[in-house]
Amino acid sequence: MVETIEIGPAPCDEACAQVGDMRYLERSRAECTAFINQIRRTLGEPPDGASLFIKSSAHDFGTYWEVVVKVTGGLSADAREAAIAYAYRCESESPTTWDDDARRELTEAGFPVSEVV
Repeated sequence: MVETIEIGPAPCDEACAQVGDMRYLERSRAECTAFINQIRRTLGEPPDGASLFIKSSAHDFGTYWEVVVKVTGGLSADAREAAIAYAYRCESESPTTWDDDARRELTEAGFPVSEVV
C-alpha cells in the first residue's frame, strides 16, 4: 500500500506563498524545493521506499503545492517500518524556520525571505 504524509509548503513558523499571490506558482515551488532540501539536511536522506516530493492539490481558489513524503508499497516489513518512521519524523521534526542555506536558495530563486517573520 502506498501512503503519503503531507508536511506543508514551508517551515511552520515561516510565511509562505499563498494561492492567488503574484507569481504564486514560482514562489511556492521554490519554497517547497528549499524545504525538501532543508529536511534532507536536517533529517538525512529518505531510506529506501520513502521519497520527498512536491504535490499539487486542487483548491476552490486554485492549485496549491506542498511537500509530501511518499512511502511506496511492496517493501519488506523492515524497509516499510524504516520508511514510515522517516515519514513521521518529517511530519514531527521538520525544521520550523528557514536555515541559512534555504534563505540563500530562495534569494537565488528571486524570493528572498527576512530573518525574522
